[in-house]
Amino acid sequence: MRFVRGARLRQRRRHGLRPAIDRGAGLSPTDSTSPTDGTLRTAVIVVNWERADLTTAAVRAVLAEGAADQVVVVDNGSPDDSVAVLRRDLPDATVIARDSNGGFAAGANTGIRHADADVVVLLNNDAVPAPGFVAALRDHLAQAGPEVAAVTGRIVLAGRWTRLPVGTAPAPDQRVLRDHDGRLWTPSADGEVRLNSTGVRVDHDGNGMDRDWFAPVDRVADVDVFGFSGGASALRRSALDDVGLLDESLFMYYEDTELAWRLRRRGWRVEHAAAAVVEHDHSASSGVQSDLFLFRNARNRIVVALWHAPWATVLRASARTLIRGLRGLLAASTRREARLVLAAFADVVGTLPSHLERRLRESRRASVPRRSVDPGA
Repeated sequence: MRFVRGARLRQRRRHGLRPAIDRGAGLSPTDSTSPTDGTLRTAVIVVNWERADLTTAAVRAVLAEGAADQVVVVDNGSPDDSVAVLRRDLPDATVIARDSNGGFAAGANTGIRHADADVVVLLNNDAVPAPGFVAALRDHLAQAGPEVAAVTGRIVLAGRWTRLPVGTAPAPDQRVLRDHDGRLWTPSADGEVRLNSTGVRVDHDGNGMDRDWFAPVDRVADVDVFGFSGGASALRRSALDDVGLLDESLFMYYEDTELAWRLRRRGWRVEHAAAAVVEHDHSASSGVQSDLFLFRNARNRIVVALWHAPWATVLRASARTLIRGLRGLLAASTRREARLVLAAFADVVGTLPSHLERRLRESRRASVPRRSVDPGA
């Protein structure tokens, strides 16, 4: 499929809506493989790593809807029998086997490069889409202005949840999640259905977070949002041709937030589609207290701020990470987490020159001043 590439676009340095509109119109796919009824050719990308059971459930739901022109499953170097299972159980999907685990970004990028589509939908393998999910994202993007690069869905937490009373300590084996106000929630058969995400925002300390995390499931969210969730979203291929794909050096976590920054600083926008619903078993694949999560989450928060955020945010993100690590060393219960956080901080400091170079490159490529982007939207 032929797309007009972004080299010509980088000559446009003006800030404003008009360049973004021109960019979206000029990047419309013109290949004859696009559907003749005016709909956007759509591919769904699902990345698997050692969880063929979850991936199969997610992909079967997509295939049952029938709105995707192509479904690509990327196995990210699983050492188990995932590839054989996926190829056996998903004959109507394209299964690509990577030799090694390059993280979510590398897996997703492999699928995007393989896709022959105007729109690529990213779906977490631990999320099951409701009927109409793919069509809702595709149609929203088709009807949106040409400056809209991505549409993020409505992610609902799987199961029901009850808030623990203040001061109550969870049992050692009790599953808990913490909301943005620091309150703990635990699964409960008589609890409430809660939201996981209606998009991504970034606070003044550089923390990327799900908008409406643990909000009531009937919360009405604004259409405009800073960033998309890589677990349930649609991306306009022409926007990716302009700014590039997910950054594979991040490996996992903050890769969608980082791409949102690049899109925003090139004049693109992100919107939320409430009709595109998935149910998400939060962190079923990696876990929110795994070494991988703790290290990568702390490291990538600072790295993405260094590349894109104002200096005040960079300083706050760095200081809070260092203080969190040092305080954690004082108690045995938090020492493991503290060591991982401090290792993440040391990793960033040790590679600081390369991050500063990246910040300069991003500023040169941008057409929108950093101060004009509101990451808290």
